Amino acid sequence: MESFEPEETPSLPPRLSGEAAERPFAAAIARSRAGTDAGLILHDIRPDRLSAALILAPEVPLGRAMAMAIAAANAFGDAFGALAPSEVAAQFDWPGGFRINGGRCGGIRAAASTRDAAAEPDWLVIGLDVPFFAPSEVEPGETPDRTTLWEEGCADITPQRLLESWSRHLLVWINTWEEDGMVRLLGDWTGRAAAIGDDVELALAGTRHAGRFLGLDETGGMLLKTGGETRLLPLTLMLEDE
Repeated sequence: MESFEPEETPSLPPRLSGEAAERPFAAAIARSRAGTDAGLILHDIRPDRLSAALILAPEVPLGRAMAMAIAAANAFGDAFGALAPSEVAAQFDWPGGFRINGGRCGGIRAAASTRDAAAEPDWLVIGLDVPFFAPSEVEPGETPDRTTLWEEGCADITPQRLLESWSRHLLVWINTWEEDGMVRLLGDWTGRAAAIGDDVELALAGTRHAGRFLGLDETGGMLLKTGGETRLLPLTLMLEDE
């Protein structure tokens, strides 16, 4: 698709700044490695898709900082709830997926300067990706487990409005985490979870996992029951190199 320029510069809340970029997640990683200050949201606003990535500089160990993935998902849920028709439901898959009316529809990504949960990262990048309508080469029904906002009756939501709303709600959730810790973040996420209590399969860091999704631990990790054993899958498993 040809490049697309939004009609106006996105309006972001204080403490955050924005800049257009191709492939925002990869660009944010590169900018983080080069020493860009925290609080910058790189974004690619197109008619068919919103992609964005926020650069953070946590002052806590990575295992705790991964709470930002939960905060970003909650922020999407709040932003979507404020903009979408009331009958359209948004839910979450662990660790970062979104579901709209049950269909998979984008999600949260993450990358960091380290994968050591006990180490304080130099930087953490949280990405957002949401499809608004399918590419023209994709036939209806070709991917029945996936959907887009337009397919679910959300044609009045624009990528720019979603970015602006997400950024405002994200800042609220970051402040909540800084002041109150994880309890409210986990409660909100769990209330929108799509599969707690169900059997799930997922692939993380090159390994497939299957079992009963029991819920989240105090850091946002998945408690997965396989046979007679309950294992913890930490949120750090969702980290990407790019």
